[in-house]
Amino acid sequence: MSSEKIDVRYVAKLARIALTDDEVERFGAQLGDLLEHVDSLAKLDVSAVAATAQVVESRNVERDDALVPCLDRDVVLAQAPQRQGGFFRVPRIIAE
Repeated sequence: MSSEKIDVRYVAKLARIALTDDEVERFGAQLGDLLEHVDSLAKLDVSAVAATAQVVESRNVERDDALVPCLDRDVVLAQAPQRQGGFFRVPRIIAE
């Protein structure tokens, strides 16, 4: 696919980017180089390569649950700017 098939001005308009004539020419050439590279990658034989969802192997990191003492509710609520009963009171962020 060559860059002549892509209207750089139209793509810039869709992206709401104002380009000068020099930028259209420069980006058109860069886009052409990029598309040539993609075409060369498309020609590679990858039949022996296993399909992957990720390049880097990932795994879940888990730890054992351990009971630890928690903070005293009354001590924590005593430091709150506002409280309502046994809860923190915070400003409403969603209108009714």
